[in-house]
Amino acid sequence: MTESDLGQLDAPPIVVIEDVSKTFVLRKDNSLKERIVTLGRRGRTHREEFEALRDVSLTIHAGTTIGLIGTNGSGKSTLLKVIGGIVDPSSGRVMRRGRLAALLELGAGFHPDLSGRDNVYLNASILGLSKAETDAQFDSIVAFAEIGDFIDTQVKFYSSGMYVRLAFAVAVHTDPDLLLVDEVLAVGDEAFQRKCMDKIRQFQREGRTIILVSHSAAQVMDICDQGVVLRNGEVAFIGSAVDAITVHREILEGKRKDTLEHERIAESEAREAADLPAEPSAPRPTITSLTVRDLDGIETDHFPNVGGLIIEIGVDHPTSMERWHSGISIDTSQGHQVFNTGTRLMETPHGPHAAGLTTLRYVISDLALGGGQYFVNAEITNEDGDSWDARWLAASFFVPVVRRQNGSAYARAEVEEA
Repeated sequence: MTESDLGQLDAPPIVVIEDVSKTFVLRKDNSLKERIVTLGRRGRTHREEFEALRDVSLTIHAGTTIGLIGTNGSGKSTLLKVIGGIVDPSSGRVMRRGRLAALLELGAGFHPDLSGRDNVYLNASILGLSKAETDAQFDSIVAFAEIGDFIDTQVKFYSSGMYVRLAFAVAVHTDPDLLLVDEVLAVGDEAFQRKCMDKIRQFQREGRTIILVSHSAAQVMDICDQGVVLRNGEVAFIGSAVDAITVHREILEGKRKDTLEHERIAESEAREAADLPAEPSAPRPTITSLTVRDLDGIETDHFPNVGGLIIEIGVDHPTSMERWHSGISIDTSQGHQVFNTGTRLMETPHGPHAAGLTTLRYVISDLALGGGQYFVNAEITNEDGDSWDARWLAASFFVPVVRRQNGSAYARAEVEEA
C-alpha cells in the first residue's frame, strides 16, 4: 500500500484525488469606491493570492473512516469542499463515485425564510433525493432531529443546535455512500452528539465511507481508521489515526515554539528601538527521553491488569534551574485521559538543579487499567506554568484484555442475587 492509499486495497476506491491545488484571490480593495479607484491600474497591488492546497494526492477506499486534521488554515475544510464538489480545484482533479452527503457548515443548503419542513425537502433534493423518497423518510428525519412542533417554523428562528440537528438528520437519511463531516458534530448538546456518533458507527458497520474534519484528538482516534495531517495546504502525514494525532501535536508544539521565538525577537527589536539594554535569553530545557518501566525498574510495554508502573523522563538543563515543574498523563487509544498528575498538582516543584541531565521518575502504584493500548504524555514548564517542552504519545504500553469486562478501569466484579 502506498502512503497515499487510505483503506483496504481489496475495497474499490471511492475518492481519488490527483495533484489537487486550490488558489484563492484575496482582494484588498473591498469597497466599491476602492475598486473604482484601482480600476485599470496595472499590477496586482490590490490583490493577493492564497494557496490553500498544494499538490494533494490521496486515494480513499470504500468502507474506511478518515480523519482530516491540522492547524487552523492548513486546508482541511477546503479539501473537504473540493472532495464534495462545492469548490473546484485550480489544478488537478477529483474523482468520486456513489451518493454523497455533506455536512460542511452549519445550515448549509437551508433557506432562512423557509420553514423546517420546506428546508427538509429543499436540502434533500440538493443531496439527490426525489420528493417521493423524501416523503418516505420525512417522519424519520423529524424524529431524529427532535424538532417537534418547530418543523413548520422558519429556520431563521432556530437555535444553532436545532439547525445542526435538522441538517444532520437530512444528511444521514439520504442513504449516502460517502459522508463528509466538517466540525458540525461539535454543535449540539451531549445527547445529540452521542446520537450522531451512534449513527456514524452504524454507517461504519454498513461499510459506508466517512471523511471527518475535527480538532478533537479523542474523536479522531475513537472513530477514524486512518488520519491525514495537513500543514500549509500540503499533506504532512498519512497513516494510522494515533500516529496522525502524534504528528499533529508535534506540529502544534513546533508552532507554539515558533510563536514564542517570534515574540522574543519582537520584544528584542522593541527594546533595541527604545535604546534599552537587551535582556539575556537563556536556552530552554528539553525532554530527551520518555520510558515506561515496571515497578522493578525493567523497561517494558506490557503490564498486568492490576499493579503499577514507572514513567521515567530525561530532561536536559542547559543552565542551572531554581524551580520548575513537570507533568505526565496517560491516554487510551481513543484519546481519553485516564490519569494525570504533576508537580504543580502535587505542590512539589523541582529544583534547584545544576546544568546537565536530570532523570525524573514518576512511580505510580495501585494502577488498575482495563485491557487495551495506552499512551503516555509528558511536559516540563517553568515555575509559572509556561511550557518549555512536551512529548505527546511518546511512549505506549499494553494491558491484556479480560473477557469478563470492558472499559478503561479494571476491577474484580461478582454478581449476587439478594
